[in-house]
Amino acid sequence: MKPTVAVALTGASGMPYGLRLVESLIRAEARVYLLYSQAAHVVAKQELEIVLPSRASDAERMFSERYSAKRGQLRVFGREDWFAPVASGSNPADAMVICPCTVGTLAAVAAGLSDSLIERAADVTLKEGRKLILVPRETPFSALHLENMLKLARAGAVILPANPGFYHRPKRVEDLVDFIVARILDHLGVKHDLMPRWGEER
Repeated sequence: MKPTVAVALTGASGMPYGLRLVESLIRAEARVYLLYSQAAHVVAKQELEIVLPSRASDAERMFSERYSAKRGQLRVFGREDWFAPVASGSNPADAMVICPCTVGTLAAVAAGLSDSLIERAADVTLKEGRKLILVPRETPFSALHLENMLKLARAGAVILPANPGFYHRPKRVEDLVDFIVARILDHLGVKHDLMPRWGEER
């Protein structure tokens, strides 16, 4: 069966990573629950000239059309939609990815806070033993950031910073984005062909 993956977009720089992930999951026929923070609106506009609709139904329509999602394959939930499946351990997604992940969101998740649907969904993912992947895009990391990452790693989360490699000889920005998205998909167990693997013939 295809997995159900919750994807959260927060206000860190790196919106191309998050949207490419959503696109790749849809292409792989996974079901996607999309969440995004208020600050993500600013980043999407600044980095990609994309205006994220404030209404979940409008966003669901926009992204479904943008990525040619099948009916019901992509669902978008508002920041305080406490009736969303991801808000309860009785109906969690198979995995959750926060990409890009602000260090503030990372700290909130590490502290077990649930003040927003994103934080609650992450808390549910951890407590139910599902895979939680956080993709921080910040530099440098302070001692507090690193301590929060260590705390989350010990709790079972995967910390996957947006630090692309160069051994695949990227020629475009999109190649660097695909490097990170490929690593996320690998951890989710979702097949892809975004880039050649180490040791494969070019």
